[in-house]
Amino acid sequence: MDNSRRNLFKTLLAGAAAAPLSARISAAELPREIPACTPSAVPPARWGQGIEGQRNADLGDGTFLNPIVPGDHPDPTILKDGDDYYMTFSSFYSYPGLIIWHSTDLVNWAPLGPALYEPLGSIWAVDLCKHGDRYYIYIPANPDGGGWSIYAIWADDIRGPWSQPVDLNIHGCIDPGHVVGEDGKRYLFVNGIRKIRLTDDGLAADGDLQPAYQPWQYPEDWVVENFAPEGPKLLRRGDWFYLITAVGGTAGPVTGHMVIAARSKSIHGPWEHCPHNPLVRTTSDSEPWWSRGHATLVEGPAGDWWMVYHGYENGFRTLGRQTLLEPIEWTEDGWFRARGGDLSQPMRKPAGGKSGPAGFALSDNFASNRMGVQWAFHDPAPDEMTRIEYEPGGLRIAASGSSPQNSTPLTCPVGDRSYEVEVTIDLLDETAEGGVLLFYNHKAFVGLGFSVGQRKTFQCAGELEWMRAALATKSVRIRLTNRDNVVTYHYSHDDGKTWTLLDHRMEVSGIHHNVFGGFLSLKVGIYSAGTGSIRVRDFTYRAV
Repeated sequence: MDNSRRNLFKTLLAGAAAAPLSARISAAELPREIPACTPSAVPPARWGQGIEGQRNADLGDGTFLNPIVPGDHPDPTILKDGDDYYMTFSSFYSYPGLIIWHSTDLVNWAPLGPALYEPLGSIWAVDLCKHGDRYYIYIPANPDGGGWSIYAIWADDIRGPWSQPVDLNIHGCIDPGHVVGEDGKRYLFVNGIRKIRLTDDGLAADGDLQPAYQPWQYPEDWVVENFAPEGPKLLRRGDWFYLITAVGGTAGPVTGHMVIAARSKSIHGPWEHCPHNPLVRTTSDSEPWWSRGHATLVEGPAGDWWMVYHGYENGFRTLGRQTLLEPIEWTEDGWFRARGGDLSQPMRKPAGGKSGPAGFALSDNFASNRMGVQWAFHDPAPDEMTRIEYEPGGLRIAASGSSPQNSTPLTCPVGDRSYEVEVTIDLLDETAEGGVLLFYNHKAFVGLGFSVGQRKTFQCAGELEWMRAALATKSVRIRLTNRDNVVTYHYSHDDGKTWTLLDHRMEVSGIHHNVFGGFLSLKVGIYSAGTGSIRVRDFTYRAV
């Protein structure tokens, strides 16, 4: 573990280290273990069929089935702006990043485009908000590996252009949550749970970081990853400020992550624990969604209320943390409860919304620039975009590194349990190499690659040299099929008229955060290595 990550975890755990658990809560205060969800089954393949067969939450009969945004869309931050809803997510090492998504019914979501182009290293849980007529995204980033700081970008139109990042010099913090206090001043709450006042323009700190809230503590015999108070999101409703927080750790045991709440009549406290805590928690590995947490409350189109948060899909951690929607109800005592129940079953859609487009086609003929919306470089250098050039017939990608182990692949997130992709790769130079990957990070990937004279097979983040085969080619079409985490490869030298099966299949269900860290997902990737360039063309995607 590097020093920056070690220091971060020390910060996350600082609240828990203040006193032994038994010294902070009495036995009388300990809530009973909440009952297990006992779903009928892991969700069947009964989602609405979207573009290219991709799963769609909207079932077309007035109901929906989670996830509302499938695939790797963690740490959702949502903004209601009149009749429109906007959402963005942690983009980690993907650039362009911070894609803004739009909806008018909270169920059907489609991307507008990326807000961030300048690499800042790994981007964790951000906060999207509007103050006056201006939109802001507060971004925790670690651009050089030397420590975390909070940055901000802003725009006068949600569709951009967005400003260059501004460093607020709020160091050692993640998970910002913006709020305007009863004094009219702007504040950020961060992991810990701590707060700091901002200047009126929201682009600089205006004070010191201070403790804000000691979160509610779960019983010490609950199986969690660690205390880790994080993800503070705030809402003012009536006379109360509501503080929604995640505790228990983001991954690890499926029963760890959870949603808790507190309220106060002042942004400065004191904060009162919600008597219904935890509001959301996975209690059994038989449930369809694991490690549920990091929630934001949002008002629906007709005035009902909902909770947006993330979770891992049972058996498919490879897809990353996906975005979930659950109804809540306000109780007579001014608190609220989650009332989604069994998330393996359809739920009634929010009332009053207008259905719009959902998702987008992943197939790409490379006739236009889809960087950010679909394609992104993994952990790029500042000049990485100079490696690509759109030209008639496809996308030229200059080489990076000598193999997938040290190249910067172009990646595409997916949201289906099973799917098939095809792409043609033309080797434009005798020393060029290219191929298709399922890529998590440089420690974890699988794939099939070709140079002018060889076929290469990659598994466990390295080449299986015993499978290397002499093969003269300058153009090859590759098909990768991922069916329930079992990967099969085919390749063709006549543009898909005839296919050769690679007689080696791979099982990839273990390529996820609990094994390799990083909070990422397994994405389709295209790499270009060696020297010179490759051209990629006719990328097709089909959910199976």
